[in-house]
Amino acid sequence: MSRKRRAHSPCFKLKAALAAIKGDETLGELSRRYQINANLIVK
Repeated sequence: MSRKRRAHSPCFKLKAALAAIKGDETLGELSRRYQINANLIVK
């Protein structure tokens, strides 16, 4: 059984990117909060 990829909205991507740029939280904390892999935040 194959899994469908999640499609994130541009608004969600913007929130995650701004939080990463802000630098108040670690990558691990951001990945848990947004429920995405830390590698996606780095990209």
